Amino acid sequence: MPFQIGLLAFPGVQQLDLTAPYEVFVGVPGAEVHLVAASLAPVRSATGLILTPTTTFADCPALDVLCVPGGVGVNALMVDDTALAFVRRQAEGARYVTSVCTGAMVLGAAGLLHGVRATTHWAAHDLLSAFGAIPVRERVVRDGRFVTGGGVTAGLDFALTLAAELVGRERAEAIQLGHEYAPAPPFDAGTPETASPAVLAAARARIAPSRAERERIVAALTGVAVTRMEWE
Repeated sequence: MPFQIGLLAFPGVQQLDLTAPYEVFVGVPGAEVHLVAASLAPVRSATGLILTPTTTFADCPALDVLCVPGGVGVNALMVDDTALAFVRRQAEGARYVTSVCTGAMVLGAAGLLHGVRATTHWAAHDLLSAFGAIPVRERVVRDGRFVTGGGVTAGLDFALTLAAELVGRERAEAIQLGHEYAPAPPFDAGTPETASPAVLAAARARIAPSRAERERIVAALTGVAVTRMEWE
């Protein structure tokens, strides 16, 4: 039987959180990759790309790998009882429960991260502990069957790491080579620690409204006062 991999598609998903792992997973021999949503209606990503789900929460087969990407739409997903029920149900039997970027917030909202080492996008990293997770500042964090990736582009690192678990390092390296994934960014501004103060301030200002809403949601779900140490 094919190896079943499912990635959640939802309004406001950060498309690279989803499409980067998708490109890796479709190269895994024997894998059947699903885009799972509440319905088969097209989904508009945070940046306007239209995605077409291939199965629904109701019809999705039992998954070997459950992957939740992130994006501004995560805020709504964290309080979507139907989506959270699907995540919990699939997580019970999945071999790997995973996320990219702020998709970890959904795993947390589903009650799956208690005592789990995990990572997420830098702008939400300090929120992980409210869900009982153990925040780790790394591109990819593995804790048993839980594998979480950092922000956006870390989805490639995450997916290649998981591919090596599934089909071995040599095949994973072949997938990496096929994508010519040899990052050499033009600027050293990819983390809060390396970005200039002006760039960091602008990035924080741009995402401040979504961050404020996310703080309210996390506090309502967990009853934990949010510390903003890393954010500020």
